[in-house]
Amino acid sequence: MTALADGYHAVPPGKLATLVTFLEMTAPPPRRSPSPPDGYALARVERWDTSEFKALYKEIGREWLWSSRLLMPELLLEARLHRPGTFAFTPLRDGRRMGVLEMDFAQPGEVEVSFFGLVPDAIGGGVGRWLMEEAIAMAFARGDTRRLWLHTCHFDSPQALPFYQRMGFVPYARAVEVFDDARLIGRLEEDAGWHVPLIRNGRLPDLG
Repeated sequence: MTALADGYHAVPPGKLATLVTFLEMTAPPPRRSPSPPDGYALARVERWDTSEFKALYKEIGREWLWSSRLLMPELLLEARLHRPGTFAFTPLRDGRRMGVLEMDFAQPGEVEVSFFGLVPDAIGGGVGRWLMEEAIAMAFARGDTRRLWLHTCHFDSPQALPFYQRMGFVPYARAVEVFDDARLIGRLEEDAGWHVPLIRNGRLPDLG
């Protein structure tokens, strides 16, 4: 892999770039509380309806410009959601899906938390901590798990990175991700991601 040189690097018009932090856990921390918050239960999703998944995905991640699954063609999304080794769970309250936990067990000895998030009105009250404790418990219950890992980026909630570290994850790598601005192609509303300006008629900057 070619390292980026120091300095500025132009992002093409219509694209976004974000700094991604990768975190890992090589042994489970002591479990604090296995009980769900009042009114909550954890349910396995046996099979997603892609339209229901995208609606929940947008509800969770709209503010933070979650878009990778929205940019996928429908057949590719269907295949990715139901790929062997992928398991999805949702915290339920009064029958409503309040978030998503997706875990990828396909790699021997490693487990990825591939998606983790709550709808806005589920944030607070210990729901996120409980859900992550469930994820950690499931990952290391396999017995052969040497590493549990996930990633977040600087477009995400400012609470995300410190939360993962409080849960016992340790940062180990960074990357720059470049992808289409989903707002410009109608996959997200134009007012999504208030903290990342929408540039309609972008041009390359003069970096000379």
